[in-house]
Amino acid sequence: MSTLKIPDPVPTPVEDCQKLKKAFVGLGTDEASIINVLSHRNASQRKLIRQTYAEKYGEDLLIDLQKEISGDFERAVHLWTIDPIERDILLATEAINKKKNNIAGHYVIMEIACTRTSHELFLVRQSYMSRFSTTLEEDVAHRSTGDFRKFLVPLVTAYRYEGPEINMTLAKSEAKTLHEKISSKAYNHDEFIRILTTRSKPQINATLNQYKDQFGKSINKVIKQKAVGDEFLKFLRAIIKCLTLPQKYFEKALRLSMKGLGTDEEVLTRVVITRADVDMKQIMEEYQRRNTESLEIAVKGDTSGDYQTMLLSLIGC
Repeated sequence: MSTLKIPDPVPTPVEDCQKLKKAFVGLGTDEASIINVLSHRNASQRKLIRQTYAEKYGEDLLIDLQKEISGDFERAVHLWTIDPIERDILLATEAINKKKNNIAGHYVIMEIACTRTSHELFLVRQSYMSRFSTTLEEDVAHRSTGDFRKFLVPLVTAYRYEGPEINMTLAKSEAKTLHEKISSKAYNHDEFIRILTTRSKPQINATLNQYKDQFGKSINKVIKQKAVGDEFLKFLRAIIKCLTLPQKYFEKALRLSMKGLGTDEEVLTRVVITRADVDMKQIMEEYQRRNTESLEIAVKGDTSGDYQTMLLSLIGC
């Protein structure tokens, strides 16, 4: 569930644009007004604000925002304000343009591929090709190598069935197939890849439940035992968790982004921005269950200023 708090009644796009324009006028910037407007609007409302702003003032809201604010705050506002498909293209492009075989970039691509609906992922691929005259899968293949590429390319090209139906006979059979491949350390076998990249998410969950029932341990626990020092096996575990338990995957991503000295603002921003209007409430519940403090307290302890205020507003605090 979303953590967005949208006012009732919602101001008109014209009223929102007037408030934003006023925030840019004179000495200094009224960051509070920017946060108050944008962090309390859903994607369709933000799109209307951008369109109305361009029509009313003949200027691009994003460019005006970039002129007025900076740093992590500007990054968060920019990613939040743009259309979700446009955002995914930006995140994917940044990940692809990192140095070749960059593990962090692989995780960004994987998150997009595993947590968007088939239709959303199709629109990302379609828009990517229109913008760059090349395919997302081609660029992903070019910038990744080995076993990572074998999984990433089929993940970004997936068009999964979205219905709830489950074939238990198939689940039992494919659980055995996964066990055979893991036992022989054939993690990159075509059958292993096919099951994870083509089956519906309910079907994958059923298969993994059968795996645990038949062989006594969850597939992720089995892989974890073998994954010490192996970046690909860690990545494989992340794929499985992101497909089947996304709230747990993103809870861990948030926890690690604020663990120890320093903060990984790139991960923190990406998770909050991409999940705030999807399932942030469940992620926050999982964070509270898994940790000794709430996500709100953790964000307050690791961030500051307008960036902190923006993140807290998006998680409903």
